[in-house]
Amino acid sequence: MPVADEPLDVLLGRALRQLRHQWGAGVGEVDLAPHQARALRIVHEDGPLRLSELARRLRIVPRSATEVADALQERGLVLRSPDPSDRRATLLEMTGHGRSVATEVGRMRREQAEAFFGRLSANDRASLHRILTELLDQGE
Repeated sequence: MPVADEPLDVLLGRALRQLRHQWGAGVGEVDLAPHQARALRIVHEDGPLRLSELARRLRIVPRSATEVADALQERGLVLRSPDPSDRRATLLEMTGHGRSVATEVGRMRREQAEAFFGRLSANDRASLHRILTELLDQGE
Protein backbone atom coordinates (compact mmCIF):
# COMPACT_ATOMS: atom_id res chain seq x y z
CA MET A 1 0.00 0.00 0.00
CA PRO A 2 1.49 3.39 -0.94
CA VAL A 3 2.21 5.67 2.01
CA ALA A 4 -0.38 8.21 0.79
CA ASP A 5 -3.08 5.52 1.10
CA GLU A 6 -2.21 4.48 4.66
CA PRO A 7 -4.65 5.36 7.46
CA LEU A 8 -3.72 8.29 9.70
CA ASP A 9 -3.07 6.09 12.72
CA VAL A 10 -0.61 3.95 10.78
CA LEU A 11 1.17 7.02 9.37
CA LEU A 12 1.39 8.66 12.78
CA GLY A 13 2.71 5.43 14.31
CA ARG A 14 5.37 5.14 11.61
CA ALA A 15 6.42 8.77 12.08
CA LEU A 16 6.70 8.30 15.85
CA ARG A 17 8.75 5.11 15.44
CA GLN A 18 11.12 6.92 13.08
CA LEU A 19 11.51 9.81 15.51
CA ARG A 20 12.03 7.42 18.47
CA HIS A 21 14.65 5.55 16.45
CA GLN A 22 16.54 8.79 15.85
CA TRP A 23 16.29 9.71 19.55
CA GLY A 24 17.46 6.23 20.54
CA ALA A 25 20.53 6.57 18.35
CA GLY A 26 21.24 9.96 19.93
CA VAL A 27 21.07 8.79 23.52
CA GLY A 28 23.38 5.94 22.57
CA GLU A 29 26.03 8.60 22.04
CA VAL A 30 25.92 9.35 25.78
CA ASP A 31 25.68 5.62 26.59
CA LEU A 32 22.11 5.63 27.90
CA ALA A 33 19.32 3.27 26.97
CA PRO A 34 16.21 5.14 25.80
CA HIS A 35 14.27 4.26 28.99
CA GLN A 36 17.18 5.54 31.11
CA ALA A 37 17.24 8.80 29.14
CA ARG A 38 13.50 9.21 29.66
CA ALA A 39 13.86 8.57 33.41
CA LEU A 40 16.72 11.04 33.59
CA ARG A 41 14.61 13.67 31.80
CA ILE A 42 11.71 13.12 34.22
CA VAL A 43 13.93 13.47 37.30
CA HIS A 44 15.66 16.48 35.74
CA GLU A 45 12.38 18.25 34.97
CA ASP A 46 10.33 17.27 38.03
CA GLY A 47 12.71 15.95 40.67
CA PRO A 48 13.40 15.20 43.31
CA LEU A 49 10.71 12.55 43.14
CA ARG A 50 9.86 9.20 44.66
CA LEU A 51 10.72 5.97 42.93
CA SER A 52 7.02 5.11 42.90
CA GLU A 53 6.29 8.32 40.99
CA LEU A 54 9.05 7.57 38.51
CA ALA A 55 7.52 4.12 37.95
CA ARG A 56 4.10 5.67 37.39
CA ARG A 57 5.48 8.26 34.95
CA LEU A 58 7.44 5.61 33.03
CA ARG A 59 4.41 3.29 33.12
CA ILE A 60 6.48 0.44 34.55
CA VAL A 61 6.32 -1.63 37.73
CA PRO A 62 8.19 -0.27 40.77
CA ARG A 63 10.80 -3.06 40.62
CA SER A 64 11.71 -2.00 37.08
CA ALA A 65 11.95 1.64 38.20
CA THR A 66 14.38 0.51 40.89
CA GLU A 67 16.54 -1.12 38.21
CA VAL A 68 16.48 2.06 36.11
CA ALA A 69 17.39 4.14 39.17
CA ASP A 70 20.20 1.70 40.03
CA ALA A 71 21.69 2.13 36.55
CA LEU A 72 21.46 5.92 36.73
CA GLN A 73 22.95 5.97 40.22
CA GLU A 74 25.84 3.70 39.18
CA ARG A 75 26.67 6.23 36.45
CA GLY A 76 26.62 9.08 38.98
CA LEU A 77 23.59 10.74 37.35
CA VAL A 78 21.15 10.58 40.29
CA LEU A 79 21.31 10.27 44.05
CA ARG A 80 18.90 8.47 46.35
CA SER A 81 17.89 9.93 49.67
CA PRO A 82 15.16 9.25 52.23
CA ASP A 83 11.96 11.22 51.66
CA PRO A 84 11.73 13.65 54.60
CA SER A 85 7.93 13.28 54.64
CA ASP A 86 8.06 9.45 54.66
CA ARG A 87 11.34 7.76 55.59
CA ARG A 88 10.12 4.48 54.06
CA ALA A 89 10.13 6.15 50.63
CA THR A 90 13.17 7.02 48.55
CA LEU A 91 13.67 10.21 46.58
CA LEU A 92 15.71 10.50 43.40
CA GLU A 93 17.47 13.73 42.64
CA MET A 94 19.94 14.87 40.03
CA THR A 95 23.67 15.15 40.52
CA GLY A 96 25.62 17.89 38.78
CA HIS A 97 26.86 15.34 36.26
CA GLY A 98 23.28 14.11 35.78
CA ARG A 99 22.10 17.65 35.01
CA SER A 100 24.87 18.01 32.42
CA VAL A 101 23.99 14.70 30.75
CA ALA A 102 20.25 15.50 30.83
CA THR A 103 20.93 18.88 29.24
CA GLU A 104 23.03 17.23 26.52
CA VAL A 105 20.38 14.58 25.83
CA GLY A 106 17.73 17.32 25.62
CA ARG A 107 19.88 19.28 23.18
CA MET A 108 20.37 16.21 20.98
CA ARG A 109 16.64 15.43 21.01
CA ARG A 110 15.78 19.00 20.00
CA GLU A 111 18.31 18.85 17.14
CA GLN A 112 16.93 15.52 15.94
CA ALA A 113 13.34 16.80 16.16
CA GLU A 114 14.36 19.92 14.25
CA ALA A 115 15.90 17.79 11.51
CA PHE A 116 12.85 15.52 11.42
CA PHE A 117 10.23 18.29 11.36
CA GLY A 118 12.50 20.66 9.44
CA ARG A 119 11.43 18.93 6.23
CA LEU A 120 8.07 20.67 6.67
CA SER A 121 7.38 24.29 5.82
CA ALA A 122 6.81 26.70 8.69
CA ASN A 123 3.09 26.76 7.86
CA ASP A 124 2.88 22.94 7.85
CA ARG A 125 4.71 22.77 11.18
CA ALA A 126 2.31 25.31 12.69
CA SER A 127 -0.66 23.33 11.32
CA LEU A 128 0.70 20.05 12.67
CA HIS A 129 1.28 21.68 16.07
CA ARG A 130 -2.27 23.04 16.12
CA ILE A 131 -3.77 19.70 15.06
CA LEU A 132 -1.80 17.62 17.57
CA THR A 133 -2.58 20.09 20.36
CA GLU A 134 -6.27 19.89 19.53
CA LEU A 135 -6.21 16.08 19.51
CA LEU A 136 -4.35 15.92 22.80
CA ASP A 137 -6.59 18.50 24.49
CA GLN A 138 -9.68 16.50 23.52
CA GLY A 139 -8.18 13.26 24.78
CA GLU A 140 -7.44 14.41 28.31
